[in-house]
Amino acid sequence: MLINRIIKIALLLFGGVYVLLQGLALEIEGAFLGAVLLSILTVLYIGWTKHKSKFFISFLVTFTLGQILGAISWHLPETKPNDINYLYFITNALYILAYVLLILKTIKQLNLRTVFSELTIPILVLVVLDIFCVTLISNTTIDVLTTSQYILEYVYNGVIMALLSIALIDYMYRNNSKSMLFLLATIFITFSEIIQLAYFYILNDENLGFVYALFLIVAFFFFYIQSQYKVTDPVADYIEESLGVENTKA
Repeated sequence: MLINRIIKIALLLFGGVYVLLQGLALEIEGAFLGAVLLSILTVLYIGWTKHKSKFFISFLVTFTLGQILGAISWHLPETKPNDINYLYFITNALYILAYVLLILKTIKQLNLRTVFSELTIPILVLVVLDIFCVTLISNTTIDVLTTSQYILEYVYNGVIMALLSIALIDYMYRNNSKSMLFLLATIFITFSEIIQLAYFYILNDENLGFVYALFLIVAFFFFYIQSQYKVTDPVADYIEESLGVENTKA
């Protein structure tokens, strides 16, 4: 459809401009355009997706609200040192909620009994790695954030790593194109979040703004592409299929 194509072309153009704005450290303009981009993507998904997911719609709407509040925060007076920046906590809480909705969406599609029985060791390894990585990443901001902000940052990073782990487990379990695209999306959004953290709190390098914005755009590209696939049953591994054939011949 013509409208569908126009929206997709507009998304590509706006996406390129968004990356450019972040690369030039024009964060106010970039935040506003990011909100517009996500709003258009939400409309595109709701209006022209055959197999809709209520969880994915909720994710898009919640993340968009967070982006809108983030854009608004640039136009508000700077918070005094002793005051609580409520908008900061609300915005990040919305992002956390958005990622939790993605986690719930993925878990809902899994056969948990089969997953835990077949992937017990990988799950345990991922839990240990997640705790280690979240602690390591969060501790880089311990000197620049208040205690409440640090706790929020720790939870935020924990949810991000949990999403990445769940996506990996989903791919190991389901082994199809949709799960692979979802895993790629979570990989890019995880790196985008880590680089964004470094950009805001650790390194004063404008190139990081370009990188995290590019990764964010790529992540949502993969999120949208995988959302067009219908959830299917797990695909057997090639080795398992080959063994099955050989056993039949025997």
